[in-house]
Amino acid sequence: MAFNKICYIVALGFLLPFSYAHTDFFTSIGHMTDLINTEKDLVVSLKDYIKAEESKLEQIKKWAEKLDQLTDTATKDPEGFLGHPVNAFKLMKRLNTEWGELENLVLKDMSDGFISNMTIQRQFFPNDEDQTGAAKALLRLQDTYNLDTDTLSRGNLPGVKHKSFLTAEDCFELGKIAYTEADYYHTELWMEQALKQLDEGEVSSADKVYILDYLSYAVYQQGDLSKAVMLTKRLLELDPEHQRANGNMKYFEYIMAKEKEANKSSTESEDQADKETEVKKKDYLPERRKYEMLCRGEGLKMTPRRQKRLFCRYYDGNRNPRYILGPVKQEDEWDKPRIVRFLDIISDEEIETVKELAKPRLSRATVHDPETGKLTTAHYRVSKSAWLSGYESPVVSRINTRIQDLTGLDVSTAEELQVANYGVGGQYEPHFDFARKDEPDAFKELGTGNRIATWLFYMSDVSAGGATVFPEVGASVWPKKGTAVFWYNLFPSGEGDYSTRHAACPVLVGNKWVSNKWLHERGQEFRRPCTLSELE
Repeated sequence: MAFNKICYIVALGFLLPFSYAHTDFFTSIGHMTDLINTEKDLVVSLKDYIKAEESKLEQIKKWAEKLDQLTDTATKDPEGFLGHPVNAFKLMKRLNTEWGELENLVLKDMSDGFISNMTIQRQFFPNDEDQTGAAKALLRLQDTYNLDTDTLSRGNLPGVKHKSFLTAEDCFELGKIAYTEADYYHTELWMEQALKQLDEGEVSSADKVYILDYLSYAVYQQGDLSKAVMLTKRLLELDPEHQRANGNMKYFEYIMAKEKEANKSSTESEDQADKETEVKKKDYLPERRKYEMLCRGEGLKMTPRRQKRLFCRYYDGNRNPRYILGPVKQEDEWDKPRIVRFLDIISDEEIETVKELAKPRLSRATVHDPETGKLTTAHYRVSKSAWLSGYESPVVSRINTRIQDLTGLDVSTAEELQVANYGVGGQYEPHFDFARKDEPDAFKELGTGNRIATWLFYMSDVSAGGATVFPEVGASVWPKKGTAVFWYNLFPSGEGDYSTRHAACPVLVGNKWVSNKWLHERGQEFRRPCTLSELE
């Protein structure tokens, strides 16, 4: 038996009311769509201003053309012209009244409407923190998906609908943001890309002198002295009086002289520089490398023998009355830990209802602080989330019942349904859903024990990226709209299953909506009895 898996590409274009306070726009596509509509409104307002200015200039132009002809005639024979009493009267009238009216027209400010609209909308604009966050998201995508700067700059990404490119000025800005974070690896990459685009003839306000200034220092900070010297020389060719470059050049020459005095051969120095260049990128832990490989779809492949143990089936929730006549489609995604996917388990209508309920409440996603047991934001979880209770909507209540029927677990002690929207580079780095032994107070406030299991709905397809990966075992689960995956975080003994450590990969292209239910130990005593073995 096999089920057809159909992917739907969803383009979101909804408008939210501006009722929320400014917060991390880049973490949610939902909130960023508001900015698209804001910018569109400003463009309309700007066009209105341009029309008003053009109309004003047109009036002034007509006045000038009329008077140009009149004064040409009058200056050829002033006495004859003024001999006509009407001309004399009209001259007095023009100079006393009409030129004053023209002066008022010239002084009239046509920008009031546009400036007023700008002032109103400015309170909803992103700030420096948002711009930095969006830039870091691009750098995160670059690292995770092994994208070179030229690919990103030219917008050559898989599955894109609206291709866009980065100007030399954009690349320079990315390099500067990396520089302020003391991330000299990315500073070098993006300053070099900016320089390359300028060398290729791109017209830009970006200045090669400024780029080379940042670039030479970033290269020097990574130990490549010879390249730093070469870049500084190029800078001085453009601006021989550049004070910092001249100072750096003297310092570099001093360092090189000391190396020679120490009898370090130039070959040895170059080899050392090459080695240092190779390790410029952060030396991530093995888990990080596994995580990034899985995100790229380069993870471990199951042996044919293990694959034969994975099946798809019609599942009735262990003879649950609601599903005996209408079982659901279920397929195995992984064997250990056992991860199953339910297909066509949430309808498009239910998805839209859940999203509409969540949108007004979306805020920066939080994690449980193991020390305090309280919720807090974290740099490793970049998304926006909202919590929905069953009593708020019959749809949420129905979803909760469905989870209980199909898992056989009591949802009355579960946490509320969490809805999350992942924006630009949105991710959740490797983590456990359950609390470890050194975190005894993680869920103390809830009073429902540890998180026994996780149910995760995929409420959108993702054009590229966005997989849920399990680095410990090499599993990658890809988003499919209308499906849900389920796994146990704890063994029946109550011990944590460390193989369930997982992560949400950054969204490379598109938009990712998910909702999840964390089920807890309390209430499962007879639904999932303990075993005598610790790891069973």
